Amino acid sequence: MAAPATSPPTPGSLKRVVAASLVGTTVEWYDFFLYGSAAALVFNKLFFPESDPLVGTLLSFLTYAVGFAARPVGALVFGHYGDRLGRKKLLVLSLLMMGGATFAIGLLPTHATVGSAAPVLLTVLRLVQGFALGGEWGGAVLLVSEHGDAERRGFWASWPQTGAPAGQLLATGVLSALTALMSDSAFLAWGWRIPFLLSGVLVILGLWIRLSVDESPVFKAALAQAAQRRAESAAAEKMPLVAVLRHHWRDVLIAMGARMAENISYYVITAFILVYATTAVDLSKQTALNAVLIASAVHFAVIPLWGALSDRIGRKPVYLVGAIGVGLWMFPFFALIDTRSFGSLLLAVTVGLIFHGAMYAPQAAFFAEMFATRMRYSGTSIGAQFSSVAAGAPAPLIATALLADFDSSTPIALYVIAAALLTVVALLCAKETRHRDLADIDAEAAAGREPADRAELPADARPV
Repeated sequence: MAAPATSPPTPGSLKRVVAASLVGTTVEWYDFFLYGSAAALVFNKLFFPESDPLVGTLLSFLTYAVGFAARPVGALVFGHYGDRLGRKKLLVLSLLMMGGATFAIGLLPTHATVGSAAPVLLTVLRLVQGFALGGEWGGAVLLVSEHGDAERRGFWASWPQTGAPAGQLLATGVLSALTALMSDSAFLAWGWRIPFLLSGVLVILGLWIRLSVDESPVFKAALAQAAQRRAESAAAEKMPLVAVLRHHWRDVLIAMGARMAENISYYVITAFILVYATTAVDLSKQTALNAVLIASAVHFAVIPLWGALSDRIGRKPVYLVGAIGVGLWMFPFFALIDTRSFGSLLLAVTVGLIFHGAMYAPQAAFFAEMFATRMRYSGTSIGAQFSSVAAGAPAPLIATALLADFDSSTPIALYVIAAALLTVVALLCAKETRHRDLADIDAEAAAGREPADRAELPADARPV
């Protein structure tokens, strides 16, 4: 069955889609990272005050990890309905859920007020955050990937990825400004609530932009195809999850493996670093936050450049540069921090995030090009979010525990290197997807064939 023709988006409409995805992901990552920074700096004192300081930090990071545990559930639910109903509706819902939970955290009573109920309420709201983010990422990157063309998909789809460093930049910047302007006692008493309450304003902005865009042409075409198949055969369409596990289980495993180094390295570099710098190296909170703040700005700038490079040389080569680079950088990373120099700390975090960007930039297009449209939301979300349970969720927790047990950065560096090796293996098992046309993937899937790797076809045999 031929794919229905779809008109390409105009440059203006594509930019609106990119803006809608970027603003939404920035707000959601702001909410998510704000929690991580607060977990490292104040939650151990406010919600676990009876514990030893390092144990309190571990417990605080445990509630942080709970959010990751909810992300696969969000991926399943949002992926299913996103493939059935469309990307836009689910993205609006995810933004409302994430923003509402973050705003509510800013209103939470602490342990001093309600005792053990405080960490329970904090954990529940963290679960809501994780559930929402599990559905956000896949829909945001697909909205852009499916609007763009194959030639520049890596570049355009990398822009929603900049929402992560933009959110980190915003969250760290607000925290850094507050800690600089307020005394420690005032920040601990009420100042920490301000960044969480600001989320309400950001959500309104995100909704205003996100509601202005339409579904992608390729999704509308796939929806029409599905309706035509149902009319012709009167057979029920398979659930997206079932179709993914039946036809794309290999791609799901590759996506999960590819995420290991990307996810683990990011949370070690941006979240655990606040613990390591302030406890093991005895630097101030302000110094550590400033380093992450500046490095996040560089991270934001390099992601589109890596995405554009993946359009020229392929997704796999760029991704491999990042995975190998971050593995090789881990020992110099900690050695630079141990010098207790701000310049060395900034260099360590910045180079680490540049290598991370080489993995993160092509990821959106790479994963989107693995799956057919009617199972793409489910496939990308499952591959990305299920891996986060084993990767990003325990990364700060494991790193903090290793520091407590060994009083050394060596086991932490080896931990990240092991993740990098796993990602390299996954990438070597993957096919290059740079030239794949999403409409062709749908046509091949409808015909019962595996998507062809256009890069491996003769030039005169490639679809046009």
